[in-house]
Amino acid sequence: MVVNTIERLRELGFTDYEARVYVALISKSPATAYEIGKAAGVPTSKIYEVLGRLSEKSLVMELSENGKKRYVPREPDEFMESYRSRMDSTLDLLSADLSRLRGETNVSYVWNLSDRAEFLDQAERMIAGAKTALLISAWGDEVKALAGSLSEREGKVPMALVHFGTPTISFGQTYEHPIADTLYAERGGRGFSLVADGRIALVATFFEDGHVEGAWSKNPGFVLLAEDYIKHDIYIMKIVRRFNQELEGKFGPGYAALRDVFRDREAPAALPGKERT
Repeated sequence: MVVNTIERLRELGFTDYEARVYVALISKSPATAYEIGKAAGVPTSKIYEVLGRLSEKSLVMELSENGKKRYVPREPDEFMESYRSRMDSTLDLLSADLSRLRGETNVSYVWNLSDRAEFLDQAERMIAGAKTALLISAWGDEVKALAGSLSEREGKVPMALVHFGTPTISFGQTYEHPIADTLYAERGGRGFSLVADGRIALVATFFEDGHVEGAWSKNPGFVLLAEDYIKHDIYIMKIVRRFNQELEGKFGPGYAALRDVFRDREAPAALPGKERT
């Protein structure tokens, strides 16, 4: 736990020694420089320099007790609130500055994703930012991973979910896909599509060996493809829900004949080299 805490503090801009010293003081204070250095694993030759930097950042305060200098840390809640306030202000100003510098552009790039954590972070941002509609096509693994974000938006924005396999949880209008196993075998993994507000789309495949291949974009063509894919799956789900028995009788288990896009047994055959009339 201490190692994770130090790593998170480093992500906020602390040096390794600063993070170690602050964590050591949170664990036990007031403490002398020698005691802090010993607990934090910081060399004696460096401890006063590190304490000085933390003092400049208002994260450590020096006390004098019986002629000895001791140090206490700023309370974590106060530190977090102050840091959050500064970061919010800085990000607001930076956003305005960058928008002015960027100018006008009509270019929409496609950004590749190959890491599950990166994928989930992008999906959560898209879900949190949705204002008018969310369309989702996913397997249970990804639905569970995004459950917190989806729960937060449910009831606030219209939501439709195509769920591959039997849903254990549902969000918005949920449609159970009837041939999940067939699709998994064809793709070799779990597919995922997310469209927010008809303006940004995220698609990915999670393969059996654990790696991810995905991409997100605001490109209108990319978004339209993902949106149409999810909507057409929903159209099919509505038909299947009402006519499943007839469909399986006509096309076979798993709708195999229906899924054969290169052949339609009931359509008249085209003559080679000639147009149909």
